[in-house]
Amino acid sequence: MKSSNLILIFASAILLLSACKTENNEQDNLTNLDGKKQIFEPNWESIKKNYKDPEWFNDQKFGIFIHWGAYAVPAFGSEWYPRQMYMDTATFTAQLNLQTKGPNPTFIHHKETYGDQKEFGYKDFIPMFKAEKFDPVAWIDLFKKSGARYVIPVADHHDGFAMYDAKTTRWNSVNMGPKRDVLGELFKEGRAQGLIMGASSHYAFNWSFYNKKDKFDTVDPEYADLYSPKGKDLNQPVSEEFKKIWWDRTVDLIDNYQPDILWFDFYLDIPDYAEQRPAIAAYYYNKGIEWGKEVVINDKNFDHEAFPEGTVIYDLERGKLPGIRKLPWQTDTSIGKNSWCHVTNWKSKTADQLIDDLVDIVSKNGNLLLNVGPKADGTIPEDQEKILLQIGDWLSVNGVAIYGTDYWRTFGEGPTEVEKGHHSEGNNKDFTGQDIRFTQKEDKLYAIMMAWPESGQVNIKSLGKDNDYAADLTIKDMRLLGSDTKVRFDQTKDGLVVDNLGPKTGDFAHVLEISIAPIP
Repeated sequence: MKSSNLILIFASAILLLSACKTENNEQDNLTNLDGKKQIFEPNWESIKKNYKDPEWFNDQKFGIFIHWGAYAVPAFGSEWYPRQMYMDTATFTAQLNLQTKGPNPTFIHHKETYGDQKEFGYKDFIPMFKAEKFDPVAWIDLFKKSGARYVIPVADHHDGFAMYDAKTTRWNSVNMGPKRDVLGELFKEGRAQGLIMGASSHYAFNWSFYNKKDKFDTVDPEYADLYSPKGKDLNQPVSEEFKKIWWDRTVDLIDNYQPDILWFDFYLDIPDYAEQRPAIAAYYYNKGIEWGKEVVINDKNFDHEAFPEGTVIYDLERGKLPGIRKLPWQTDTSIGKNSWCHVTNWKSKTADQLIDDLVDIVSKNGNLLLNVGPKADGTIPEDQEKILLQIGDWLSVNGVAIYGTDYWRTFGEGPTEVEKGHHSEGNNKDFTGQDIRFTQKEDKLYAIMMAWPESGQVNIKSLGKDNDYAADLTIKDMRLLGSDTKVRFDQTKDGLVVDNLGPKTGDFAHVLEISIAPIP
């Protein structure tokens, strides 16, 4: 054999060994000390490189949020009762930036109903929170009937009381109050009935949630593990001790319940938690790989500063988007206009409003996470139950235009505009018969009329022959979901004119299923 051939063989062997070594090193980088895969590193570069929004989340479209805790016992004001009850006039005025000083209704109510905040603090509501009628089977049955595909109970609210068998705090629903693993029971039943189960953590704000003054029990060191170890300085940065508490508590929730969705509230977005954000995202996403499933983080920081775009699925609280967002997103809102948790003066929205919200959101590539507020005894109030069943009845007929659909070339048409941003829903007007929203699935285009056209005729301008959206479409057939009437349609230059809709079907949004070619 020639020496040149020997050199080539020797060089090839070196290259092969080098390649194997490189591959092994790469594999080593993807495993932790336990030998488990670690694809995500705790930095945004790694997360952005390896993360992709799971398609399954965007397909579900509709979920249920549950705000339930010891704050349902006083049933006054809102779920922020534990914060407001410690806000005297001076604090109330300063923290809410009020122009004129005035009494805080929650502070006064607590004092008059339960006594001085030094003697009867928020901790004293916990033994009163018995949840004696809590029935996870009945809850999950109701949520399934509502048409929801996923459920996110609040696991850790700002109040610091864990609604699960927390291994990191004595203040949990197994040790105290209900003395039941509320989250665990819901997860078990929800998964048994085929629902996707998530959990929300609002705990980051526990650091600053309670006001600390000598006249309140919040300064008692015996209860610092409920009211947080923060001192009386309002501007005190989050301590390393508390960040460690937050981390251990969140990891405990992840490890022991394996949520498909992990929903984070505000305050995790402040600079104090800058290191924790990529670290917890990497930890959770790696856990998903270990569990063999794609998992989702929902976060409310829509300006992309806390969690960069492409690393989580963004969530808008009580708000929507004016147009299509190509990446999946979510609105979280409550059936209650004035509260997330049960209060005695709860004011419900209507099923009509909420179905319109669902349709509008889905047409723009979003999901709706709709909150219920159970009573302290574990029952879901009748008005909320009725609304959920009305939504479920609508989805049983029209769900084909919602579940598993994609956004179309335009979200819709009509005179009613939607404002963007958190807490903007109160500025939006009700939709009209001229407002139409679109979704699509394979060779079907769904035109959803937000109200029944009183004339019995509708002109869909976006589907006119001269409209760019419809220039390459052929409309083959059409039907009104839930109706046996044979509708008539005529595609003109100015729009798709649909008439002979027949008698009004249902009380809420009405769906025209349009068979088209080619597939858009």
